[in-house]
Amino acid sequence: MKYLEIMRPAHWTKNVFVFAAFIFGKQLAGTFNEVVVAFGSAVGAFVCFCLAASAVYIFNDIIDREADRLHPEKRGRPIAAGTVSVGAAGVMSVVCAAVSLLGSLVLVRGLAVIIAGYIGLMVLYSLVLKRVMILDCVVISIGFCLRAVAGAVVVGVFISPWLVICTFALCMFLAFGKRRSEIAQLREDSESFRQTLGGYTPELLAHMLDVTSGLAIACFVLYAMDDQTLRLFGTNNLVYTTPLVLYCVFRFSAVIQKGKYAGPVELIVHDLPFQIGFVAWVLVCIGIIYFA
Repeated sequence: MKYLEIMRPAHWTKNVFVFAAFIFGKQLAGTFNEVVVAFGSAVGAFVCFCLAASAVYIFNDIIDREADRLHPEKRGRPIAAGTVSVGAAGVMSVVCAAVSLLGSLVLVRGLAVIIAGYIGLMVLYSLVLKRVMILDCVVISIGFCLRAVAGAVVVGVFISPWLVICTFALCMFLAFGKRRSEIAQLREDSESFRQTLGGYTPELLAHMLDVTSGLAIACFVLYAMDDQTLRLFGTNNLVYTTPLVLYCVFRFSAVIQKGKYAGPVELIVHDLPFQIGFVAWVLVCIGIIYFA
């Protein structure tokens, strides 16, 4: 059970970005066999990214085990608590990375290249880049963009540049939100846990949350109104889902700045109003894309 815990299965929800291209690429509109193949490829990419992310999480927990012991919640993680040895965790990290790369090679070679790039970038993040203010959030956001691009690669669809930029801005928003939540929870001890938190202030992060959320919403509107979107879906009605997008963004911002949750994953998993808004947005999008 401890070995499953260090893989952080709750954080696998982040990899749902892989399915964005499957839905927005209109793959559900094909024949039964085409849908099964496309969905199977997307699920395969999702599993590969889950294993790759787990490899990185384990590696990061090994590097951060001393700092995690100072955190009120993360001190209970198996590696920080000493219930899983560093050696065993290292072996598991390597196994997860290897299985992920081999599985992605079986699916699509391009996916293997993306996952190898993701693992390399995240290892560099764990070793160096997470100590550089702002760049730490930029690297995390690039990792999410790689998930979205990977989903497009495995199902063989074009992904709009507006959607990529929207994903990047949205993930910057989530990353800054996590920093804001950490400061709210840890207060004066925040810098001892994460070095970059010493450079952030609640006011600066509030400004960054405003800028990135505004950029994400603007890019989504531009994507919804783009001529290519009209040609693909036969409608620009996705723009009318903007109120739901605004609700989800504002709900996230309001809750995360109070420090109620440790980060975006905890909020998404436990906050019912946000869940309702997000599910409603997804269902309306599917209705517009496939039944317009």
